[in-house]
Amino acid sequence: MLRTLKSFRANQGLLLAGAVAYYSLLSIVPLLILIVIVLSHVIDPALLLSTIGRYLAWLLPGQSQAIVAELAKFVDHRDVIGWVLLVTMLFFSSLAFTVLENAMSVIFLHRVAVRRRHFIVSALIPYGYILTLGVGLLLVTLVAGSLQAMGDESFELLGREWSLRGVSGLMLYLLGFVGEVFVLTSVYLVMPVGRLALRHALVGAVTAAVLWELTRHSLVWYFSTLSQVSVVYGSLTTAIVVLLSLEIAATLLLLGAQVISEYERLDRGRTARADRPFHTG
Repeated sequence: MLRTLKSFRANQGLLLAGAVAYYSLLSIVPLLILIVIVLSHVIDPALLLSTIGRYLAWLLPGQSQAIVAELAKFVDHRDVIGWVLLVTMLFFSSLAFTVLENAMSVIFLHRVAVRRRHFIVSALIPYGYILTLGVGLLLVTLVAGSLQAMGDESFELLGREWSLRGVSGLMLYLLGFVGEVFVLTSVYLVMPVGRLALRHALVGAVTAAVLWELTRHSLVWYFSTLSQVSVVYGSLTTAIVVLLSLEIAATLLLLGAQVISEYERLDRGRTARADRPFHTG
């Protein structure tokens, strides 16, 4: 743990997380708009937006409803969106993945020094992720709809009627957590250069997911009880809170990558030492 924190500081992890968070802020709305416009042709828009709102709250505690309201406006006017706007949104949707790959190359510098990824592959990875996330959201929406329907059912046992609402809520939570671990694992397997051991990717993903769950609940409590951010920032509150949430999430994401990097060094039998600080200029 100490080696991980030292290496993360040496690699300027907080600075990298800030860059990832900024470009994620630029990418998240265009990405969701693209996915919603496409999937709304095959899924009921109300169910789709409900699912996005539920799991977007995992990433942006307390601010998901504002984004879902904007997505609903695009769904209502999806027939008048032109090709130029679609291409523009596709471009901005890919920015966060490109910056994340560059941040990973700093943390996995020992891999980049040995092997570099072809620039065409790097250019195609973001769009592959956009397509994969769209398919994943489609599957999650279908499963979540089934679980919600199950929550409206009940069964009779020993002369008493028991509701399945609690079971349905638990299954929805587990679905979100497992999906979170799956997405993080895929990021750790794809973004770094070279082939990563699945067990290392799972260790990093579970570490980041557990830390984010603890942080997410803390953020929800803070924003609902102690925060005065709306008084300080006024109309900029949503943007500030979203950026803060994304930066914390990016920090934990890169910290999970640093955990994987340290496990790789241990497996390769390298001597225990902190990385040299990453300098620019």
